[in-house]
Amino acid sequence: MPGNSNLTDSRNAKADEFYTPLSMIENELKHYRNHFKGKTVLCNCDDPRVSNFFRYFVMYFDVLELKKVIATCYKNDDADLFSQENVEKAVYLEYDGTIKYTGEEDFAKIPCKELKGNGDFRSQECVEFLKEADIVVTNPPFSLFKEYIPFLFKYNTKFLVIGNIINITYNAIIPLIKENKMWCGINDGHFWFQVPPHYEEKKTDFKIENGIKYRRMGNICWYTNLEISRTHEILETGKRFASEKYERYENYDAIHIEAVTDIPMDYDGAMGVPVTFFTKYNPEQFKVLGLTDSTDCSPEVEKVRIPNTFRGRGMINGKQKYARILIQKIGK
Repeated sequence: MPGNSNLTDSRNAKADEFYTPLSMIENELKHYRNHFKGKTVLCNCDDPRVSNFFRYFVMYFDVLELKKVIATCYKNDDADLFSQENVEKAVYLEYDGTIKYTGEEDFAKIPCKELKGNGDFRSQECVEFLKEADIVVTNPPFSLFKEYIPFLFKYNTKFLVIGNIINITYNAIIPLIKENKMWCGINDGHFWFQVPPHYEEKKTDFKIENGIKYRRMGNICWYTNLEISRTHEILETGKRFASEKYERYENYDAIHIEAVTDIPMDYDGAMGVPVTFFTKYNPEQFKVLGLTDSTDCSPEVEKVRIPNTFRGRGMINGKQKYARILIQKIGK
């Protein structure tokens, strides 16, 4: 098992210390209600005493017709713990609906149990919870995302998790997208998250309400392998191709697309699009070739790369552009 120090480091990193607001969870999960009937849900990156994911599933337990909800907490020895209390033991909560939820006071009635280990989601103890679960729903540590997603696939787990849209460009993630094994959920964009008391105040995208600090994060999206209608919606930008309107890369046989709204609907060749394309991606309409990146040597990318040219980001007028996703219309 990977060293526990990795998880400790990530939990102490400010980039991982964000609490998901209940409203954000409600706005996304309302689109997946048909997936939860009779299912066991695991929130394996959540302090169950303060997690809004666990709170959501307890509140909507009967509405979703769930079987059980499990939430596990990673032990953190830092006295400045984000969970607002110094956890001496890793803990977990199980809820099966026996204690009926009628209000906030009922959360305290759910018994909190100690884990034998430290609550690392990769520990054997937590893996057993994963094997029991039908669906994982959580906000995993951003710094461990490229390890967390393959971990879920290893155990053939259905999931709905929060991440950054840039996560798609990871070598461990892009093949899963290309093979249509996972996709973006419904909502994306900028969202407010609660951050710990020690979080440094910032001039922008930061606020304090009732003594609680919040940070707004951009490029946030949901990732899932649960079937949703969005992935079958046809993208229509209304744009048509004209050679004078679209620049071509010097090292790829592809045109450069500045924004998703600029994708020409009548162009059959390869296109380099921004990563935000995946929030509109329909695998029945487009195929993903790969990345304009030096690490992507896949046959699909090499096929459109111009021989004996720079392998990496697309070049225009001798300058590298931002990394792009290479796509092409289906059937061409």
